[in-house]
Amino acid sequence: MKLSRLFLIGVPFAWLLVLFLIPFAIVFKISLSDIALSIPPYTPTLDISEGWNGFVAFIKELDFENYWFLTQDDLYWKAYLSSLQIALISTLLTLMVGFPIAYSMAKAPDEWRPSLMLLIILPFWTSFLIRVYAWMGILSTEGFLNQLLLWTGLISEPLEILNTNTAVYIGIVYTYLPFMVLPIYSALEKMDGTLLEAAEDLGCTRTSAFWAVTVPLSKPGVVAGCFLVFIPALGEFVIPSLLGGSETLMIGKVLWEEFFSNRDWPVASAVATILLLLLIVPIVLFQRNEQKQREAGR
Repeated sequence: MKLSRLFLIGVPFAWLLVLFLIPFAIVFKISLSDIALSIPPYTPTLDISEGWNGFVAFIKELDFENYWFLTQDDLYWKAYLSSLQIALISTLLTLMVGFPIAYSMAKAPDEWRPSLMLLIILPFWTSFLIRVYAWMGILSTEGFLNQLLLWTGLISEPLEILNTNTAVYIGIVYTYLPFMVLPIYSALEKMDGTLLEAAEDLGCTRTSAFWAVTVPLSKPGVVAGCFLVFIPALGEFVIPSLLGGSETLMIGKVLWEEFFSNRDWPVASAVATILLLLLIVPIVLFQRNEQKQREAGR
């Protein structure tokens, strides 16, 4: 019994160690190094082969110069703030679109629900990169959207949508919409319909019953969906690179440029470390919310 319990506990901890803690330690180690014209393009400040003496020398020469450099250049903190803004707005827009879809799915007849679920997850059967490229064709000046609006007479000249923040919002909402819909649908599907009937019997209208009963009971799904959208959107790189313009500033683009264009791995690692620390906060909040929900369901 003890071995089985130890195994169940050890597997997730081993997974966390191999796929998170060790890579994070490597990135953090590189962030404390110095840039150099070599392969790889940095000079390690910690040499494991030297053993304890190397570790002592590393502690003596320890400096956070690369992190200090990030505070001196406006580009980095503006990129962090812009990424937070875009991620928050995108999460809110995804919630506004996803909640009605999930609510409609939960209220649909039972025989329709599998088909509706299939429609939600169907985009995952296509490559993410291809789907983003498709939006480039849709949102371009001569794309399908502008042609449709011109044909209907709603506009007299093509709209400039591609290479703007609007295109980035559209891409993020479209890409991460299933991550918002599915948790909310799961929460609404489990809701007892007799609660709404009881609220209406007590004098509530359908609208007031929705806000008094449905919305609070859907809170776990809403919270889970918001975290599942916000966390990857904060570090998104592909969507702002392909759909956003030169003025679209996100930390994912900055991170790519530092690694592959400037080849400044120490500064890029410092940027990645701070980004990861920013992501840990919502991840911890998400885990605490999940733990509270499990304890409440007991």
